[in-house]
Amino acid sequence: MTSPAPKEVTQLLIAWSNGEEDALEKLVPLIYDELRRIARRYMKREPAGHTLQTTALVNEAYLRLIEQKGMKWQNRAHFFAISAQLMRRILVSMARARHANKRGGEARQVSLDEALVISEERAAELVALDEAMNELAALDPRRSRVVELRHFGGLSVEETAEVLNISPETVMRDWKRAKAWLYTELNRK
Repeated sequence: MTSPAPKEVTQLLIAWSNGEEDALEKLVPLIYDELRRIARRYMKREPAGHTLQTTALVNEAYLRLIEQKGMKWQNRAHFFAISAQLMRRILVSMARARHANKRGGEARQVSLDEALVISEERAAELVALDEAMNELAALDPRRSRVVELRHFGGLSVEETAEVLNISPETVMRDWKRAKAWLYTELNRK
């Protein structure tokens, strides 16, 4: 199957933003494979043997996306950037919950899939990365967004530049500096 034209996806996103419910029905088949690709990128970083499937992560992100009432989608790249951010938040939330339970946090009822999704070591790494990303966002929000879009969202340099309305050269400069900062920060902890 060939990829849909970015223009077609953007037009449907805008129509959906404007309240056209049938636009969502047309949009889903066009975006599903890309959402799965983003989810696979996240899931590759998870330890072997976890039970959360790519499809479950896509479905959870999809449910949160359709709850975004009033969201004004700018374009295809903006949509996938938000999708990647949601997937990251889902996994970080699960990691935080697992990490809190390890430290004797409040017991809560969870599904088997959620309980087994992340190993203890991976949960701590994911929480540390999220904390470092939050620190970077406080210091330099644009560089944080570049990392989120490129690393987590899988967007190209050009797509990232389009979403952030900056030049591709600025994206590359921010990308290099942000990676170096994160590397230093994560190795310091």
